[in-house]
Amino acid sequence: MTVIKHKEQRVGVFIDTQNLYHSARNLYNARVNFGAVLKEAVAGRKLVRAVAYVIATEAGEEKNFFEALTKLGIETKTKDLQVFHTGTKKGDWDVGLTVDVMRMANRLDAVIIVSGDGDFVPLVEYMKNHTGTQVEIASFGKSTSSKLREACDDFIDLSLNPKKYLIGIK
Repeated sequence: MTVIKHKEQRVGVFIDTQNLYHSARNLYNARVNFGAVLKEAVAGRKLVRAVAYVIATEAGEEKNFFEALTKLGIETKTKDLQVFHTGTKKGDWDVGLTVDVMRMANRLDAVIIVSGDGDFVPLVEYMKNHTGTQVEIASFGKSTSSKLREACDDFIDLSLNPKKYLIGIK
């Protein structure tokens, strides 16, 4: 399929914040420049909505980060980190992000999922086959599921120019 990107196209950007954060930290020991990622994903089109799915820790030290996202025009949806009696911790938004994408589909020409998580393959396939919505993925190629790359209409590899998308890279 040929990927069409034109200025009248309505886009929604859905950011799996944890996935991007951990990829940037593990691959580059740096932080993500979410403003640059958003600009690249939107690519001059009409942004209908940008949502970052974030996990709040018990200490709450991420408050400034959430405020920075809001200043960029990115809505934040917050979920508390789950801590189990065994000490294991869990925090992900895969289902929430999926439901939001499906809810917004009729108002969007293109969905951009900012994540390399292969768990989103069924969502990508559903969106393409049942709604006709163009689905794009933006993430660091080095930590992106190959199945996710194959399933989407377009892949924006943030690893090709890490200095553009990262803060504190050496």
